[in-house]
Amino acid sequence: MKPATAAAVRREAAIATVALLVAMAAGSALILAIGQSPARVWGALLARTLGDAGGVAQVLFKATPLLFTGLAVAIALRAGLFNIGVEGQLVAGLLACGVVGGALPAATPGLIAVPLCLLAAATAGGALGAATGALRAWRGSHEVIVGILLNAIVGAVVLWLGDAYLFVGESTRTADVVDGARLATIGPAGTALNTAAPLALAAAAAIAWLFARTRTGARWRAVGAAPDAAACAGGGVRRSMLTAMTLSGAIAGLAAAHYVLGYKYCYEDGVGRGAGFLGIAVALLGRGHPGGVVAAALLLGLLSHGGLVVSDLVPKELFDVLTAVIILAVAASTPMVRRRGLAALTRGARRAGLSGVAADGGAP
Repeated sequence: MKPATAAAVRREAAIATVALLVAMAAGSALILAIGQSPARVWGALLARTLGDAGGVAQVLFKATPLLFTGLAVAIALRAGLFNIGVEGQLVAGLLACGVVGGALPAATPGLIAVPLCLLAAATAGGALGAATGALRAWRGSHEVIVGILLNAIVGAVVLWLGDAYLFVGESTRTADVVDGARLATIGPAGTALNTAAPLALAAAAAIAWLFARTRTGARWRAVGAAPDAAACAGGGVRRSMLTAMTLSGAIAGLAAAHYVLGYKYCYEDGVGRGAGFLGIAVALLGRGHPGGVVAAALLLGLLSHGGLVVSDLVPKELFDVLTAVIILAVAASTPMVRRRGLAALTRGARRAGLSGVAADGGAP
């Protein structure tokens, strides 16, 4: 590993460690305020989640959609964009997946049904991402404002379409997807963990390879780091914004594999609500790197399920507070860790007689 890369990894690990320690300290203080023992609560949480196969499966189940949405946000972040529209892209993907899966002939085999449903989900999410990217690239519209507006528009349009044409009976759900479109469960009996989990991990590996090994990934990183310099070097800034946001939206839409094909077997109004916004937290905690996003999704999945299994000891809302504390700690610790890393780099360069290089090129 190159020294600069190793230093960056250590810096990101330090930021995550500081955030976790702060969250644990805050959580322990809140547990004490409630009148419980922190050691008892933390011990019960670990025993009831990671202490048995069913608990592990539920943690993975909770983490799977967060991994999809976290990766979606991370892709945009690496390209210098902030995709706050992941929530709307997720909803569009869920509806498209449910409608296509329910409209297929009953005898459609899984080798055809599953790819068609996933293609519909990725296309719906990707179309919204592409619209956001195009408005940002060619019209100068801020992607955050566009994303917020599209979230509201998508939510209203989906509900109107469902009530008018798609929902069955007096319900707020579409018809069930065909049997061939249903993903297999892979967890212990009684758990809902399904093959969307390995699909999400495969997506993380593919995105890591994209950024590390391809010209497209390198171009996106260059645009995210210095868009003006990339434009001067012929980096295709507008095209990079469009393609990065398109892929971001498509990955968000693929969370339908978890909710529609692996869990509900239909689109239901409200399913997955909030997962897009939690994906922002996952991407920020994971520092925008696919590996970090995987770890962050698992952590938030652990807190989400942990809040349920220890609700007899402390209110489950306490763990929602801890999620927010972690994100705030990441935001607060990032400048401090970066300053210390830059100071250490400068001292090392001076000892080597290269203070001028450190001053010019050592900043993150």
